[in-house]
Amino acid sequence: MLDTDDTATKAHYICQTYVQQGRGLKVDKLLQYTSAAQAEDRARREAERDGCAGADAYMLTEDTGSGEVSLPTFLARFGDVPLDDGS
Repeated sequence: MLDTDDTATKAHYICQTYVQQGRGLKVDKLLQYTSAAQAEDRARREAERDGCAGADAYMLTEDTGSGEVSLPTFLARFGDVPLDDGS
């Protein structure tokens, strides 16, 4: 008999970069990784790149049964990034 878990979740580790657009920021790149360390390392490197205003590394959790995705949990933030108002 197979042991099935109806509440399976999958973690997604994301590096998201931003560029300046007028007075605000615009998402530039969205890169997915298999670990938090990889996403953080890439965000750090991207934030140092010419033309990049800033970068976030964050994690999302997906409920594989329903497809619902959690709010982001920020792992690291570098440079100029949108405000996290906690909502």
